[in-house]
Amino acid sequence: MKKEKKNPLYKSFGYAFQGIWAVIRKERNIKIHLTVMTLVIIAGCVLHISVTEWCICMILFAQVISLEIVNTAVEACVDLATEEWKPKAKLAKDAAAGAVLVSAIFAAIIGLVIFVPKALALL
Repeated sequence: MKKEKKNPLYKSFGYAFQGIWAVIRKERNIKIHLTVMTLVIIAGCVLHISVTEWCICMILFAQVISLEIVNTAVEACVDLATEEWKPKAKLAKDAAAGAVLVSAIFAAIIGLVIFVPKALALL
């Protein structure tokens, strides 16, 4: 049994970055998430959030963006597997989109918990 030779590590990183850029170019929703992320970063700088709050925000950014990328991958795989409407294909796509939505909703709620008191204190 011949062992398959793996790509060098730098090529693996290259493929990963190609995937990220492809999703950013192709998908509207990730552009929305990145815009919101930028606004949160600006708000965090203006409101001087704590290191712990920055860490929470970074975890939430990573979670939402990662799920959006996975959602795009699931949609591409389903589209590759079948062009006809099938209940299981719909479930896979809807569930992946739902995971992004749940993550984004909770990120927004946590963001409100962090930012609203600081914004109110400025008033």
